[in-house]
Order: sequence, then structure tokens, then C-alpha cells
Amino acid sequence: MKISFIRFDAPLKASLITIDEDIHLKAGDVLIASEYSVISAGTEVANLKGLPNTSGQFPWHPGYCGSGRILEVGSEVENLKAGDRVITNWAGHRSHVVKKAATVTKINDDCIDLLDAAFAQIAAFSFLGVRKLKIELGESAMIIGQGILGAFATQIAKLSGALPLIVTDFDPKRRELALQLGADYVFAPDEENLSDKIKEVSDGKGVDAIVEVSGVAAALQQALECVAWQGRVSLLGCTRIPDVNIDFYQYVHRRGITLIGAHTFTRPRIDSRQGEWTEQDDYRTFLKFLAAGKIQTKPLISEIVSPADATEIYLKLAEMKNPPLGIVFDWKNI
Repeated sequence: MKISFIRFDAPLKASLITIDEDIHLKAGDVLIASEYSVISAGTEVANLKGLPNTSGQFPWHPGYCGSGRILEVGSEVENLKAGDRVITNWAGHRSHVVKKAATVTKINDDCIDLLDAAFAQIAAFSFLGVRKLKIELGESAMIIGQGILGAFATQIAKLSGALPLIVTDFDPKRRELALQLGADYVFAPDEENLSDKIKEVSDGKGVDAIVEVSGVAAALQQALECVAWQGRVSLLGCTRIPDVNIDFYQYVHRRGITLIGAHTFTRPRIDSRQGEWTEQDDYRTFLKFLAAGKIQTKPLISEIVSPADATEIYLKLAEMKNPPLGIVFDWKNI
């Protein structure tokens, strides 16, 4: 059958490839036809440019977040069948995906749109970044950066009981969206006396729990200036270039600050427990909140595009300082 996928062949070179491929399912595999996959602009553009702390290898296959329908199941698969709607995590931007059935999360609730469900993997990252802070009801929280992960983190922190919930981002449209998603206060990172303003709205002591999701080293410095004594900072954004010198004695050690790495590879793979949840746990949690109308994805969608336009789209993203929030590839007509 014909399979199409997006590939980075060299720095700043992205293309849609179509090949003929013989697919032979193993007994425990399923074949999925993709309907949507979501661009994770930060990670994918960093790899497209070959930045430090990325794979650094070409060719490279971008994409890890999507949804689709099962076309065929292997002989030993019992819990899934052709026609089931599923999440396609860690699958790349591809028209068709083969996965082990045991790693596939089924979408059971018919009210959930596959377009919404396509964001499950990205949302799971945000769940991890917020969960690791262990926010108590009424604690103040701040989300630094309102890209797509930050927009989900804002909603999850609100659901976790953060009050007040503070957001910072350079883009006024993103700050406006953050207010719609539940933020109580929004600020631009370059405002004068920002740390004083944030302390003023957080009982004068600074913020109890902060998610740094911009991936910019200067933003970590700003987080440390705004966090409360013995507060917590979750590092959700991937800081590719450590270009800021931080006085760790003054800002971390002396003040008893907890810095928490929140990379998704720190999760347990199989055995979850309180405070340590697998990706599949968070996919299911995301789907529950979607079905209940407690999490929004539609306001985060900037554009739905054809994979045939991948070259143009990635070159445009590589040139933009503030890329669109959510660009979604529609695979149904490929």
C-alpha cells in the first residue's frame, strides 16, 4: 500500500515522502490510518535547525502526536478491532502507522472529536509538568510561556486548584487567550518591575509553584526571581541553549528552591502509582476532561493544513519568532 510521511532530510529541508510499502502485521500489532497529527513547533523546529540538545541527525522523522482509526489487527489482538478510534502517540507525521496493540489508547467516548483527541500526547506533557509541582488548593501558580504546552498547562493548573493563576508571555494575543482559559493575571516578561508585580498578586511572597515551558534559559532566571521562598519550579520546556549564567547560591540553594525536571522520559513506563503516572494514564485523564468539557483544544488550533504543504509550513515556522499555537495536519485526503 502507499504510505506517506514527513521527513527532515537536512537542516531546513522538510518534505512529504510517498512510498509503496508491504505491511505484514505481527500477531500483537495494529494498523492505524491517521486522521490528524499535530505539529509540536518547539521540538520539531529545533530538530529541523539541528540545534544543540536535539537528535542532531538527518534524516529525521518529526511528529509524535495524533489520532486515527484502526484498519486491521493482528491475530492475537483482543481488545481492539477495525474501526476503533485511537490515539497515535510517538508515530511521526504519517498516513499509516503500525503499533503494538498494548501501547495503543482507545477513544471510548463517542462525543470526543478525533481532532481534539489528536492533542493527547502534547497535553500529557503539560499534565506531567503541572502534576510534578503537587499544587495544593489555593496555592499560587505561574505558567511561563503560552505556546501550546503552556496553554494546556494553564488549564491543568486551574483544574488543580491554583489561585491565583499567573501567566507570562510576550504575545498579547496569547495573554488574552490565557485569560479565557482560566488565568487570573497575565504579564509580558519584559514589563518593568515584573517580579514586584507578581509578588503583589501572590500575597507579597512570590509564587508557590511555577511551570517554565518556554524553553528559554532567561525564563528560568525570571522564574527564580518570582518564586516564593522554598517554592517549586517545574522545567517542562526543553532548554536547548543554556546561554544565561544563573547564581544558583542566591536564587536556589539559599532560598530552598526545588527545581524539578519534567521531561516525559522521567515517567514510569508501565507501573504507575500516586504521583508517578504513565503516559497512558495521562492520555486517559485528558480524554476524560475532554468528554466533560473541562479542557479546550479548539481555541489552540491556528490552522488545519494538508501534509502536502509540509515544506512551506516548516520553512515558515523556522523563520517565526512566535509560531502559531496549533498547526494540525489532516491526513484524511492523502
